[in-house]
Amino acid sequence: MITIKDVAKHAGVSVSTVSYVLSGKRPISTATSQRVRHSIHELGFHPNAGARALASSRTNVLALVVPLRTDLNLPVIMEFVASIVTAARAHDYHVLLLTKESEADEVHRVTASARADAVIVMDVEARDPRLPALRELDVPVVLIGVPADPTGLSCVDLDFTASGARTVEHLAGLGHRSVGLIGSPPPVYERRTGYATRFRSGVTKSARKRGVTVHISPCAPTYAALSENLDSLLRPELGITGLVVHNEAVLADVVLELRRRNKRVPEDISVIALCPDPVAATQPVPLTSIAIPADEVGAIAVEMLMRGLAGEQPAEVRLLAPALTDRGSTVTAPSTADR
Repeated sequence: MITIKDVAKHAGVSVSTVSYVLSGKRPISTATSQRVRHSIHELGFHPNAGARALASSRTNVLALVVPLRTDLNLPVIMEFVASIVTAARAHDYHVLLLTKESEADEVHRVTASARADAVIVMDVEARDPRLPALRELDVPVVLIGVPADPTGLSCVDLDFTASGARTVEHLAGLGHRSVGLIGSPPPVYERRTGYATRFRSGVTKSARKRGVTVHISPCAPTYAALSENLDSLLRPELGITGLVVHNEAVLADVVLELRRRNKRVPEDISVIALCPDPVAATQPVPLTSIAIPADEVGAIAVEMLMRGLAGEQPAEVRLLAPALTDRGSTVTAPSTADR
């Protein structure tokens, strides 16, 4: 299928220029416009003609880009989606969900054909390949997540670096000197997805600062992978007395698997998690946790877009401070004699 990117390449212009020719949102020189329209005809590109005719008016639709990869935790993702839909509804907006793994071209088609007024993007990587195309869009864009270079883009997220540091500070304050991190699935780190790498960075930097040894173990979202992770982390020579869990997919099995190994929480081992509050509160042992504030992040993302649509939102990065709730699953580290 011919895409707007193909038209741009054929005409020797940027994707945004093709978008402007189709939408009429910015003046384009006659020569350039004719070249673009010739390429459209030559390639047989067919944008939504009815929507294009409405390009000068609002659709009251927000596009939400959420690549539904197998290594993402769908229940947590859906908390963000629900939050965004609820906030959008309050502004009389609908949400168009785009779920393919590579959506840059699709986002251009959606905005060029005037099917969405603005865009929210999730699952942001440090050097996200979608960023150049997103920067070219002639509509407001907000990222839920922060890339390595956020120049020209508005971003909102939990401060995952500070969150990782806070988990170690909490355990170190209770006397834990050897800590394990049950991390996100390996592909999440391999893609350098922002939330996972920033959390891990916060954990490691805080551990160095506080003289804590941290053992990091990425974990696939399966019970078998969790069991293998605990086999590695609970070796006696490591002396781990505290676990940090940043993997919602296996969180429900952590306490149960520790019990199977005759490890009581928190008497034998302390556990702290990064996850939504309702998830932490309903575990077999309610877990001390740092909340993932999906409701707040989603609402802020939509508010940023609304201000952008009103021409009042300069690019900014907003990080929410971590909020820790102590539910009793972390206690003073047991002495060597106790272990």
